[in-house]
Amino acid sequence: MKIILRSGAVTAAVGVGLSLAVLPAGPANAAGGTHVRCNDITGLVNAINQANANANGGRIILAPRCTYTLTAPENADDGLPEITGNVTVSGRDTTIRRGPDATQDFRILHVASGGTLTLNSLKISGGSLGTGLSGGGVSNNSGTLNLNRTVVKGNTADTGGGVFSFGGRLNLVRSTVEGNTANSFGGGVVNDGVGTMTMKDGALLRNRAVTSNGGGLENILGTASLESVSVRGNTAVVGGGIRNTNGSTLRLKSTTVRDNVAVSGAGISNNSLLGSSTVTLVRSLVTRNTAIGAGGGILNEPGGQVTLKASRVIRNFPDNCSPEGSVPGCTDPAGTVTPPDSEFTPPADDIKPRK
Repeated sequence: MKIILRSGAVTAAVGVGLSLAVLPAGPANAAGGTHVRCNDITGLVNAINQANANANGGRIILAPRCTYTLTAPENADDGLPEITGNVTVSGRDTTIRRGPDATQDFRILHVASGGTLTLNSLKISGGSLGTGLSGGGVSNNSGTLNLNRTVVKGNTADTGGGVFSFGGRLNLVRSTVEGNTANSFGGGVVNDGVGTMTMKDGALLRNRAVTSNGGGLENILGTASLESVSVRGNTAVVGGGIRNTNGSTLRLKSTTVRDNVAVSGAGISNNSLLGSSTVTLVRSLVTRNTAIGAGGGILNEPGGQVTLKASRVIRNFPDNCSPEGSVPGCTDPAGTVTPPDSEFTPPADDIKPRK
């Protein structure tokens, strides 16, 4: 797997927008944080740089119900400065997006090693990266990324269409990752490199891994815990909802995995290619997922371990768990659901599951 996270020389990003005359011309320091007027991209760049430089970090407050549109990258691959300090950005129904008319590809935000970024009540959208680049919306490279009441929607990258987290900590609370696309693996989220991911009271919705695995979530060499999460309507070649692979640990509590589509392992794929991967479901439901091949509900490959605790795997097509008997407590191996209509058509060379 190739991961490229580049940092270039810092240049000023220019945004075009209108603001109310009563607001200050630039960021205003106020009790509790630095306020940035609506769509003042230069002001936002300056505020992030100041927060990075402050030993105590910094809080940035964006205008409510405002869209901040990035028209060019601030550095090689990022729309805004890399997060190297402890930075909190808060809004209220506020969007930060790559402009639809932007001519260059870039993600929205990038957390560098040791940095901490907290996003509150924001929407991150429109990020776009090409071959070999990861994290279309936000990339976390051995730092800490906290998403609170935040939506990551409509971003694209080679891997990790919405969020890519490598070797750090990724925490999502009441947040949604929706409608993102990875040209390779991890349509919604990638948790990689012995990273830790926690997600509570949120959703992974309608994300897509076009030619590879992990439509909603790809958990590689990592630990991921989802509680009260809806994993729904995602597509991939293997692991339409979630793929847990290479010695990873996945725990689902009070979580529903539903209406996902894949060639195999439509709901969950547990792969032990480079070490035993484990999946534990507690009071969770895997239902109405559709595989073209095997593992409509759960595909548990040899060496993997799946444990069901007060959980159900029911009404998946063409079966609930595969191979039969590989998931203790998974009954009714034959599915009872008619395959739904779907726009998902796997490429001809991806009919066989990839490892």
